[in-house]
Amino acid sequence: MSDTATPDNTLTQPAQASTAARPSKRDIDSTMSARLAALQTPKLRDEYGQQGSFLYIDDFLPRDYTERLIAAVRDVMPSVNRNYLPGHKAGGSVSRHTLDKLAPFIAELYRSEALIKWLETITGDKLQLSPQDDPHAYAFYFYTKPGDHIGWHYDTSYYDGRRYTLLLGVIDDSSCKLDYELHTKSPGIPEQAGSVQYPPGAFVLFDGDKLRHRVTPLGENEMRVSLTFEYVTNPNMRPFQRFISNMKDSIAYFGFKQVFRRKGGKNGQA
Repeated sequence: MSDTATPDNTLTQPAQASTAARPSKRDIDSTMSARLAALQTPKLRDEYGQQGSFLYIDDFLPRDYTERLIAAVRDVMPSVNRNYLPGHKAGGSVSRHTLDKLAPFIAELYRSEALIKWLETITGDKLQLSPQDDPHAYAFYFYTKPGDHIGWHYDTSYYDGRRYTLLLGVIDDSSCKLDYELHTKSPGIPEQAGSVQYPPGAFVLFDGDKLRHRVTPLGENEMRVSLTFEYVTNPNMRPFQRFISNMKDSIAYFGFKQVFRRKGGKNGQA
């Protein structure tokens, strides 16, 4: 079940970022290129492979970009769609369609050529943007009420190729943790459990079909917001798979209005 509601929690000491003067595409690529050049990419690529397509970096985004994302949370809070699936998840979501209207900086960061090329270096795959009718392409996920969580799952790809999930920490005034299990689908390699509590600006990257993970329940007077980017290796999806994906997104995340707002239109690159 779902309902559209403004979370009870309020931002504590929010960073002030001007959305009116958001950086251009060229500025974003220049800033991200400089930030990514400072990382030890070969080492991170090896770490990603050794961990079975999983990588965590605790200080990834430039600080001013993190501040812009925190400001965007305030802008979109009235549009949060809350969902509750007994035994599996409770929380709120804001789809890419709403972010396009209220927080366009996020779409520009998602499309950053510098970021995508770096992700290709890490994953070894040629990555594409998710189709423009995919509400998961980039989305905020809100944990604002006690008990908000998501149970163990994979980010199953319904596309004909692989789908990679990039998580960015935005707000974490919480005790929530991202628990994960590595190598669950790697024959001959022992499974490895791990847990991170990623702060604002932190980064998590994984192949959604390989990483089993969950977010532990939110406590009293806590708040957690994360941003996800989804990239694919093949944007095609078969009709039945699309139906399953749309129903899942409608019920568990964004509501029917957001998911089916482009019904009847053709898929295309965002």
